[in-house]
Amino acid sequence: MLRDHTAGDPMRADVKWTNLSRRQIARRLADLGTPASRRVVTGLLHRHGFRRRRAVKKKTMGRHPDRDAQFENIARLKRAYLEAGLPVVSIDTKKKELLGNFHRSGTTYTEQTVETFDHDFGSAGQGKLIPHGIYDLANGHAHIHLNTSHDTSELCCDSVASWWEQYGRAAYPTAKRLLILCDGGGSNSATQYLFKEDLQRLANRLGLELRVAHYPPYCSKYNPIEHRLFPHLTRACRGVIFETAETAGRFMAKAETATGLKVVVGFLHKVYATGRKCAENFKKTMKIVFDAVLPKWNYTAVPQTQ
Repeated sequence: MLRDHTAGDPMRADVKWTNLSRRQIARRLADLGTPASRRVVTGLLHRHGFRRRRAVKKKTMGRHPDRDAQFENIARLKRAYLEAGLPVVSIDTKKKELLGNFHRSGTTYTEQTVETFDHDFGSAGQGKLIPHGIYDLANGHAHIHLNTSHDTSELCCDSVASWWEQYGRAAYPTAKRLLILCDGGGSNSATQYLFKEDLQRLANRLGLELRVAHYPPYCSKYNPIEHRLFPHLTRACRGVIFETAETAGRFMAKAETATGLKVVVGFLHKVYATGRKCAENFKKTMKIVFDAVLPKWNYTAVPQTQ
């Protein structure tokens, strides 16, 4: 029966699936004179190697020729900084969330059914929530800064500044250098000079040498914050309606793991403008130091004295 209703992966002979449901298989068996319940059908499917599975995002859409070289470089930098007792942080912006009475996946314990809007029209809410995260690799601590304007390079740098001023300076009192790991797009784009200009301002503001290492294209999932922080935030907020930014922050702060993850939530109330451009002469006068190896992904902002 499954012979004409089986599909497979052309790259892996052991991966197959069927487009028939258990109910449909049971009905066809009954038509053939062999009635069987769905439980029996489930056992037969398992015997033939069929199980209910969900698709997994694992296939990389592209492979950059310098991918492995950059991974080796990031591993070397992390090892050197951590062994020297210097801070290493992984940064990224988590998925934006609508603020208001909008449905969110997951379940919670409630006394009554929670009713939300039947459509996710942003105009019916109070805007979007932008959670920018910073994960400290050495201590396993994380800071989330919430904003409701725009995800820009200025927001990214203000988030790092807030982490350093509230936590990093005390945790690393003698540090003069900071390693920042991030992907190559969004507010910390590897190709945008505006991010480099804001990064230089940040280095001047904090008096820190800020070294940036971008993950190659299609490799953002390897950024530590993606699997060490964001999944736990999602779990802590599952089924919670984000009526306000304060509600979201309260539940995000509850995220924790058995290995000691602690999350501190803060708010950036500034309105960040879009459409900004870097200064006309920045490319000529910038003090960003690019590495000799893969300079497009590796560079350092050195603090400048006025």
